[in-house]
Amino acid sequence: MTVLDRFLRYVRVDTQSDESSATYPSTDKQLVLLRALAAELREIGLADAAIDAHGYVTATVAATSSKPNVPTIGFIAHVDTSPEISGANVRPIVHARYDGRDLVLPDDSTAVLRVSECPPLADRIGDDIVTASGTTLLGADNKAGVAEIVTAAEYLVTHPDIPHGRVRIAFTPDEEVGRGTKFFDVEAFGAAYAYTVDGSTRGELEFESFSADAVTLTFVGFNTHPGYAKGRLVNASKIAADFITRLPPGMTPEATDGYDGFIHPYVLQGGTERATVRLIIRDFDTAALAVKERLVEGLARDAAAAWGGRVDVAVEEQYRNMREILDTVPHVVDCAREAIQRAGMTVHEHPIRGGTDGSRLSFMGLPTPNIFAGEHNFHSRLEWVSAQDMEKAVEVIVNLARIWEERA
Repeated sequence: MTVLDRFLRYVRVDTQSDESSATYPSTDKQLVLLRALAAELREIGLADAAIDAHGYVTATVAATSSKPNVPTIGFIAHVDTSPEISGANVRPIVHARYDGRDLVLPDDSTAVLRVSECPPLADRIGDDIVTASGTTLLGADNKAGVAEIVTAAEYLVTHPDIPHGRVRIAFTPDEEVGRGTKFFDVEAFGAAYAYTVDGSTRGELEFESFSADAVTLTFVGFNTHPGYAKGRLVNASKIAADFITRLPPGMTPEATDGYDGFIHPYVLQGGTERATVRLIIRDFDTAALAVKERLVEGLARDAAAAWGGRVDVAVEEQYRNMREILDTVPHVVDCAREAIQRAGMTVHEHPIRGGTDGSRLSFMGLPTPNIFAGEHNFHSRLEWVSAQDMEKAVEVIVNLARIWEERA
């Protein structure tokens, strides 16, 4: 089965995660695909493939090398899709031999994928481009990576002449809501190093990410009958709105790129008595997070004082810059560079303006950079992937298995 065939099958399963859920996984529907993946891995010859109580699917490609010192390496992808856009009833469309014209998605004529608005698409003219139909996301993030890992595993099983060490596979839930590694057992996984397959452009290699925290501000006012409110009512929603207008306009996601950090209020809810603002704080320098958090707290307290209310502040650590760990094991990144080059591609290295499960795993004792899966326009109705990029990702995974054996 081709990587494209697998991908088209996987994206039809709704695996959207839910940030507000208290269960793990956050949605039962993720388990539908996870259980199917465990069964599929057994069918291609990975006898130990299993799903645990938390929904993690793991499996082993047995070593073919006689060398005693080949490190076990792992490949990891997540099955859940973003809560921001529906993942139900995904209808994937393959635009064969894409010719560069605008792609008007059939279920919503306002959803148009244009080369002028998505420069990477220009590099994939002639490829088979996969999109959804216009009303949902596609799910390439990260089902492209899932399909690539399964296809590479099948290739290794059916080509025992390729010398490689033990290869471990893991598919995880809830990455999109920041909980993908919550119950991940690094020791039981048994790999010395791993790679997430969750990147974008062909040839991409990422080994530094944001450091990230979440901040929840709860503004507290005082409610009373509006007809008799003069001098008494304190509107928490107005305090929250005032706070948001005080945030520095040059420190927002839409005003930053490269190595810039940002402050992003992304949830605002409440009423007169209480209002909550949730923010994410990002920076490549971990120490700079505290600076931004002090700024946010100061602006929040100023806004609350101006209206006669108060604010409660809660900070939650999310993940840290993986480079802090990966710089101590540079050969992990070097092997990925060589694997990409052997597949005939230029290596593209740049910081992740976000995070992957690899960010947390690296700090849990499993150094894990990220390699491309071909995903573009994440979390969007205009999400797309090139079938040829997915094929190249499969080649890179196989090359990595070879290279670690050669270097042992």
